[in-house]
Amino acid sequence: MKVKNNSLIRPGTSEYAPLWPLDPDVVYLNHGSFGACPKWILERQDAYRMKLEQEPVRFILREFEPMQQKAREKLAEFTGAHADDVVFVQNATTAVNTVFRSLKFKPGDEILITNHIYPACRRTLEYVCEQTGAVLREACNPFPLDDPEQIAEAILQAVTPKVRIALIDHITAATALVQPVKEIVRELDKRGIDTMVDGAHALGTVPINLDDLGAAYYTGNCHKWLCAPKASAILHIRKDKQKGIVPMVISHAGAHAEPFSERFFWPATFDPSPLLCAPDMVDYVGSLLPGGWTEVMDRNRNLCLEARNILCNVLDVNKPTPDLMVASLATVLLPTPDKIPSSGYKGADPLQTHLFQEYGIEVPVWYWGDPPKRLLRISAQLYNNIEQYRYLGERLSAFYQDEVASLRSQ
Repeated sequence: MKVKNNSLIRPGTSEYAPLWPLDPDVVYLNHGSFGACPKWILERQDAYRMKLEQEPVRFILREFEPMQQKAREKLAEFTGAHADDVVFVQNATTAVNTVFRSLKFKPGDEILITNHIYPACRRTLEYVCEQTGAVLREACNPFPLDDPEQIAEAILQAVTPKVRIALIDHITAATALVQPVKEIVRELDKRGIDTMVDGAHALGTVPINLDDLGAAYYTGNCHKWLCAPKASAILHIRKDKQKGIVPMVISHAGAHAEPFSERFFWPATFDPSPLLCAPDMVDYVGSLLPGGWTEVMDRNRNLCLEARNILCNVLDVNKPTPDLMVASLATVLLPTPDKIPSSGYKGADPLQTHLFQEYGIEVPVWYWGDPPKRLLRISAQLYNNIEQYRYLGERLSAFYQDEVASLRSQ
């Protein structure tokens, strides 16, 4: 890639950056959207693929099952769960589809969500409601906010006798809030309401103990913060909720196979290398720092907090959430233009395009809320360093100074 403005001094990267094949001309601050896979794990994936292609029948019929079982055991250990309750799916959106399209709803049943729900999951639930007559009930969680208790309170205030299940983000996508999911799950359970936790951003950013959490359903992506190849995620279903949950692709085992994990074992012919790499990534990334995953998560969180402070100071805005609600992602508020661009999920805000084309900065800018607020979200991964966020702050400051000067000249 060639950036237009190459006269600026570009920031360096961290000591870990050479482990990733990222474009050196891009200041990559958006690990959260799709993850990024280290070179070593891509080599491992190639090795799994070669093993498959050298003798497909041997690999699929004789070798794959124990390899997949070992992978499930590793991810279960990492997330504080029993391997029998964990299955692999392509991504968290697939997991949400799997659960909600398996459940039986009657007309008038309510599905509780929040205004921070991931848009793809909202679309899934809208479809489920169209097909069954169920109704979406939305809790309006504040943002900005001062205390995580405000989230739990808003959700519980939205509960009615008709609510059957809630879909709650562990870490919200657009607003990057670490939500108090344990408290929410506990309080909803007291009211006889199941919870599915969408932990798309949680694996590798916050400690997880699924058995202790006790949610009926939980999903987490491996391809994001665990840095596994794309199309690898887990779905955890509590033992008492496994009956009737059917994979999106029903294959040889059928829809009612026991044990539960057998239904998900072989979703027709596919490339299993991403899921086989997931446990390799648990070991690999955990080995990069002396303190293992605890130190990895702490390092990324501290970097993210420092970066957020820099951007808030540059933009002269308040931090939208307390530090305790930040993991490896953080969102800051930007001045919202009078006219909101219509870009859709395939497009990008003009500011995001400007930062990328002019300065090689890859960072998401989007709109959230009613009325819409313009947000910028940063990610912090091992390959990032603080100079990259200072560079972003300088470019944002220059952009808004130019914008103000342009308005005054009109």
